[in-house]
Amino acid sequence: MEIAQNAALVVVDVQKGFEELDFWGPRNNPGADDSIASLIDVWQSTGRPVVFVRHDSDTPRSPLRAGYAGNEFKEYVERRRGKGAGAELLVTKTVNSAFYGTPELDGWLKAEGITQIVVAGIQTNMCVETTARMGGNLGYDVMVAFDATYTFDLEGPFGWRRSAEEVAQSSAVSLHGGGFARVVTAKEIVAAAG
Repeated sequence: MEIAQNAALVVVDVQKGFEELDFWGPRNNPGADDSIASLIDVWQSTGRPVVFVRHDSDTPRSPLRAGYAGNEFKEYVERRRGKGAGAELLVTKTVNSAFYGTPELDGWLKAEGITQIVVAGIQTNMCVETTARMGGNLGYDVMVAFDATYTFDLEGPFGWRRSAEEVAQSSAVSLHGGGFARVVTAKEIVAAAG
């Protein structure tokens, strides 16, 4: 695995509101935050660019709504912001894809000459997957650090209900098998980027 010297790490929606499990329900991958932190650390120590994405929900009761404490980044992310030797960008959004945020991510990546992105964060099957899919559609070499993501149990049509782990695995299969992104582990990425 090769990680470009200017590959961007896109850290999606690692916000305090996702700790409110009464709202979201059961989650998977309790080690995700440690994996996300390890990616940020290696990106910052090697001078690579980091994009921090924040979801500013316009849903009145969402734990991610603007102005509510849950909208803030988790402490370990906030402590790391502004600490790297490389470029850093804050993107805010109200939809699933970081490519539909402010400032405009695609334009920034192109201006920086970035062609490879690594996506991590919350939720695996929502904003992480949508950002990865769009990145692939836009021609970027996309990697998803699967163990640096997590999600929650989900109910779909026909009363179908899937556990968070089943939902996450399904997302990974769609992304990887569909050719949108390479789904790998944070440990593999850290080893290649360090």
